[in-house]
Amino acid sequence: MRMAPSLVLVATLASLSAGCVTINIYFPAAAAEAAADRIIEEVWQLRDPAASAPAETTGETQ
Repeated sequence: MRMAPSLVLVATLASLSAGCVTINIYFPAAAAEAAADRIIEEVWQLRDPAASAPAETTGETQ
């Protein structure tokens, strides 16, 4: 019965390795980088209107 934990460990490592290979096949680095750039651009576009809106002044200093 001592081999059962070793077998579980080997099976787990094999599954994790297969997952890494799958990610590399389906999500190549160039596509992931392009997607990240697109997301960053969208975030900056969402933040720009708030940043470019004039701040209201009440005449009080803080």
